[in-house]
Amino acid sequence: MRTLRRAAAIAVDLALPPRCPGCGAVTRAPHRFCPDCWQALHFLGPPWCAGCQAPFAYDRGEGALCGDCLARPPRHSGIFAAVAYGDIARNVALKLKYGGRMALAETMAGPMVRRFPANTDLIVPVPLHRRRLRSRGFNQAALIAAAIGRETDVPSDLFLLERRRATPVLRGLGARQRVAAVSGAFSVPDRRKPALRGKRLVLVDDVHTSGATAAACTAALLAAGAASVAILCWARVLDGESD
Repeated sequence: MRTLRRAAAIAVDLALPPRCPGCGAVTRAPHRFCPDCWQALHFLGPPWCAGCQAPFAYDRGEGALCGDCLARPPRHSGIFAAVAYGDIARNVALKLKYGGRMALAETMAGPMVRRFPANTDLIVPVPLHRRRLRSRGFNQAALIAAAIGRETDVPSDLFLLERRRATPVLRGLGARQRVAAVSGAFSVPDRRKPALRGKRLVLVDDVHTSGATAAACTAALLAAGAASVAILCWARVLDGESD
């Protein structure tokens, strides 16, 4: 039986070989990037701000904070991104979000797990409004959160946080407009609050841009009783990069 399964797997690979998530070139294994796309990805890591993990050009010492965190201490417990937003990272996110390539959630989850905050109790995705969910058919953040949960053995609750009103597309809006657009848009139903009370949460999204959505989600989760909320995403828009 094992031999038959192996033969079937080889036949599938020959008929439908794994391809690079970035450019579509044939690769040796699923979820692997080709050398060119791999080199084009900008993986994020220290040295970075101790508050929001914004990359530093050099090591400023333990506990060093960026200007934004010094001026406005964040309520979240960090923004942990696998890669910086760029051409390849954007293409992968768009293929999942609008192209229906749901297997890419697992592709994105792999590098995200390397940045997974320690001592996490529960994984929660950024939710879609029910109308957007019906039209798209899936929530890309929930797919990624579920994949991360499988990799880490940390439980995920895909419906704990709700988007109780539809919000406009934030692209093109100024910082204040983005904050106003998502203010009060998220909540935790009373019946679900015991599931998060006193727990350390990781909030999962595909792309982190201005932080308005993550901040609104964080506020709702903390108000519902979470002990802390860290943000984990596939790609992060850095200063000077387009979203």
